[in-house]
Amino acid sequence: MSEETPQLEPLFQTAEFERADGRVRARFGLTLENHLDEVWAALTSPDKLVDWLAPGEIDARPGGTVKLNFVDSGIVIDSTISDIDPWRVLEFSWSGPGEAERPIRFELEPVGAAVGLVLTLSVPEAEDAGRAAAGWAAHLEMLAAALAGVPIKFPFEVFKAARDAYRTRLAVDQTA
Repeated sequence: MSEETPQLEPLFQTAEFERADGRVRARFGLTLENHLDEVWAALTSPDKLVDWLAPGEIDARPGGTVKLNFVDSGIVIDSTISDIDPWRVLEFSWSGPGEAERPIRFELEPVGAAVGLVLTLSVPEAEDAGRAAAGWAAHLEMLAAALAGVPIKFPFEVFKAARDAYRTRLAVDQTA
């Protein structure tokens, strides 16, 4: 008679990875126990963005500007919305002027009284996709906390655990 070792859930959002056309795509899916209007506001309103992403503004219209300033890291996002369907889809490049395109896409779908969110990130294959995806895993934790009414600071422990796991998985996938 053998005892089964319980499987522990990771401390971070799991991601599905795909390599194609010189890019690595990471896809996250989660369910948020909030109304669609609350989630959309968290993705687009300056007073909500600061609670989980960064100070900045998103002009939520086709071709609208996206300006985010990550003061602690010095990263500035200065982009344009490439796809939008209010309360359903928001897409822009997660990059600054002169940098490679790094599309980030949020897709929302009502699931009963909750909202399903799918986030897809695409980075050039030469970049550290594990690190990029880990940053988003941490920010998704911040988004869920902010929507629950208990905003948190950037969770470095989540970021580090996800980065190491994603880098390992991507390295294994590349050698397989």
